[in-house]
Amino acid sequence: MKSRTIKVDYLARVEGEGGLYVKMKGDKLLDVKLKIFEPPRFFEAFLRGRNYSEAPDITARICGICPVAYQMSSVHAMEDAFGVKVEGPLRDLRRLIYCGEWIESHALHVYMLHAPDFLGYQDAIQMARDHADAVQRGLKLKKTGNDLVTLVGGREIHPINVRVGGFYKVPTRSELDALTDRLKWAREAAIETVRWVATLPFPEFEQDYVFVALRHPDEYPFNEGHLVSNRGLDILIRNYEDHFAEEHVEHSNALHSVLKPDTNYFVGPLARYNLNFDRLSPVAQEAARAAGIGPVCRNPFQSIIVRSVEIVQACDEALRIIERYQPPEKPAVEIQPRAGTGHGCSEAPRGILYHRYRLDAAGVILDAKIVPPTSQNQKTIERDLREFIPKFSHTPQAELQWKCEQAIRNYDPCISCSVHFLKLDLERE
Repeated sequence: MKSRTIKVDYLARVEGEGGLYVKMKGDKLLDVKLKIFEPPRFFEAFLRGRNYSEAPDITARICGICPVAYQMSSVHAMEDAFGVKVEGPLRDLRRLIYCGEWIESHALHVYMLHAPDFLGYQDAIQMARDHADAVQRGLKLKKTGNDLVTLVGGREIHPINVRVGGFYKVPTRSELDALTDRLKWAREAAIETVRWVATLPFPEFEQDYVFVALRHPDEYPFNEGHLVSNRGLDILIRNYEDHFAEEHVEHSNALHSVLKPDTNYFVGPLARYNLNFDRLSPVAQEAARAAGIGPVCRNPFQSIIVRSVEIVQACDEALRIIERYQPPEKPAVEIQPRAGTGHGCSEAPRGILYHRYRLDAAGVILDAKIVPPTSQNQKTIERDLREFIPKFSHTPQAELQWKCEQAIRNYDPCISCSVHFLKLDLERE
C-alpha cells in the first residue's frame, strides 16, 4: 500500500516558527505532529528577581500582536496577590484598551492571514488584486484598533502606559471623543466583515469540543470572571492549576496543556462565543444570526465568522465605554506590596492567558508561570488534523497540504508566545 508524507517546513501566515508533519499509508493516517521549533524564550526566568511593577512591561514583550493581554493578566495577578481591586473608570479603560487589541488582532487575522486560505490566494497581497476594497477595509479596521491602543496604552506595539493598579496617565474625555466617529465606522465595517466572511466556502467539519473560556455575570469576557467549560467546569482563576496541567512532547518547544487528567480543550473566539453568546451585545448577536450561526458553532473553519462578530462586539463595547467615560481622580490606585501568590487570567484574542506569580514582602518576583493560548490549543489542533485529514485522503497532495495549513490557521496560532517555558525534561531510550 502506497504511503505519502506531507511536510511543511515553515507554516506561512502564522506568528512565529512552526512546521507540520503528516504521514499516511493509503487512506490510513499514521502520524500527525504540529512542530513548534522556535527556540524557547525563558520569560518566566527573566521575571525572577524583578520588582512586581516591571511585570507588565516585560511580559508585553512576549507578543507584538497581543501585548495588552499579557499586561492585563500580569496586573490582575499582582493585584490578586496584594488584595487590590481596580474598579470604575480605570476598569473601563482596561476594557477599552482590550477592545483596541481585539480589533487590531482580529482584523489582521481575518483579512491578512485567514481569508486568503478560503479564496485560494497565497497571501493578502495577491488577494488585494481581486479584493482591493476588502483588504483596504481590513487595514483601516486594524488601524482603528491600533489607534485605540495607542491612546490608552501610550503606543500601539508593547504599550507603556499600563501599570499595576491602573495607568500612568489617563486620557481626557475629548481625546476619547475624537475616536467616536472612527469607531462608529469600524462597527459598520465589522458588520460588513461578518457578511463578507459568511459567504466563504467552509468544509463540513463539526467536532465535539471541550470549550474553555472566562465567563462574567454581566459582560462578554475580557479580563474578569470565572473559568468555565461546556462540560461543567466553573472555577475561580486561582484554582486554575488544580484543574489544568502542562506536559512536554518531544516534537514541540511549547508545552501542551491538558484539562486534568488528560483532556485536550479549545480556547479562543469559538470557545468564548459558545460559552458567552448571551453576553454579546444585541448588534453583535444580530450580526451572528444574519451570518447563519446561532448560539452554538462547532466548525473551527467558521471561527473566521466568530472573530468578525467579536470585532463588532469590541467596537460596540468601545463606543459604550467612551460614551459614559468620566476621567478618574487618580490614574492608579495605591499599591502596598506584600508576600503572597497572585493569579490572573484574561482573554487574549486567541484565548485565555493565565499568569501566576509568587512574591516576597517587598514585591520581588520569586517565581512566575505563564500559560499562553497557543500552548493550550496545540493538542486540539493536532486532534483536528487527525479527524480532518482522513476525510480528504483522496485529495491531491498540494490541495491536502493547503487544507491542513488552513486547519491550523483556524486557531490563529501565536507560536512565539508559546515557546517561553523554563524547564525541559526529556528522557530518551
